[in-house]
Amino acid sequence: MTATTTVFDRIESRVRSYSRSFPALFDKARNATLYGADGREYIDFLAGCSSLNYGHNDPDMQAALVDYIRADGIAHGLDMFTGAKQDFLTAYERIILKPRGMDYRLMFTGPTGTNAVEAALKLARKATGRTTVIAFTNGFHGMSLGALAATGNAGKREGAGVDLPGVHRAPFEGYFGPGVDTADMLEQMLDDPSGGIGAPAAILVEPVQGEGGLHAASAPWMQKIERIARRHGALFIVDDIQAGCGRVGTFFSFEGLGVSPDIVTQAKSLSGMGLPFALTLFKPEYDIWKPGEHNGTFRGNNHAFVTARVALEKFWHDDSFAASVRARGEGLRTRLAAIADRHGMSLRGRGMMQGIDTGDGATAARICALCFENGLIIETSGGHDEVVKILCPLTIEDRLLNRGLDILDAAFAEVLGSAAARTAAE
Repeated sequence: MTATTTVFDRIESRVRSYSRSFPALFDKARNATLYGADGREYIDFLAGCSSLNYGHNDPDMQAALVDYIRADGIAHGLDMFTGAKQDFLTAYERIILKPRGMDYRLMFTGPTGTNAVEAALKLARKATGRTTVIAFTNGFHGMSLGALAATGNAGKREGAGVDLPGVHRAPFEGYFGPGVDTADMLEQMLDDPSGGIGAPAAILVEPVQGEGGLHAASAPWMQKIERIARRHGALFIVDDIQAGCGRVGTFFSFEGLGVSPDIVTQAKSLSGMGLPFALTLFKPEYDIWKPGEHNGTFRGNNHAFVTARVALEKFWHDDSFAASVRARGEGLRTRLAAIADRHGMSLRGRGMMQGIDTGDGATAARICALCFENGLIIETSGGHDEVVKILCPLTIEDRLLNRGLDILDAAFAEVLGSAAARTAAE
């Protein structure tokens, strides 16, 4: 860390986390490359935790935003009608909803994912008159109290300082191993009057658990969970905040899984350029809000409307971008499988949201630290931070992707080689 960064140590809260893993001063970025103030280049396999699926500073989004600002476009408009909002809604309906045969109302919540989840939970409880929400082991849904109650991570939950009620935790697919159908377990408990679960307002699930360790749900399991929700009068909510916007090769991560959620939450890469922007989508019959019943000062980030519209028009007007992501995901799986096989480890995830389960957090941390020393920014996930997780921009150049994977491969070899040498010496 350079002398110019001491102001962070002097006055910024200790709550910061990513800067501890990546202690450099960054001042520029383009697509999948971050530049330090000292001129050093870093390959970005983090992408703002999947907030930058289209890379840093996409030139078309950047130009549209600069033009909008220079024209004195509305920056802040509460939930009033603006041209930027109109253009985004029109594009979303035309490019995303209609081609997929989807009929949803769009609710602009506060600007982050946890705001979208809070709105979803509140709406489900309002619509059903019930309070219990079923969420899953290793799920992560946000840091505000309602979303945090649905989050499994103990370290995050402990920061609340209060009880986090209203949620029953169910085991995600594969939690007890491949021989146990956790959907059947949940159904049996709900069918049993002595099962101990109150009639749920909603079942909330991530098709791919981002922070929880890249556990990916199968289509049959997701379909069972939806059927359970329908049978018991609960709303079926899909949290698509990290896995959505193309991360797994389709705009929504649940496409192709044979489900039709009542509510969908979106954020992160929705704005296209890393600007704060979140949505809660729900089927029209659940649009039962009274005016202003759920609101917030920053519901309408018009700058984000501008860049989000460009992202839709540029990347989602046909299937070519999604097809390229799927192909790249297959290539990524091949490379990661080779690394994992050499070290007796396993893969997790789908598409461009994959990683290697190292078995323990200390090993994964050493690998990521060594990667950073060699110019690659990459993080861990999972209950014990045991998974080395790749979330690079979907637009990353092939040469940079391969170079980053070479750095990762070398880090695995060095760390695991050192571990083997220590074991032999002992």
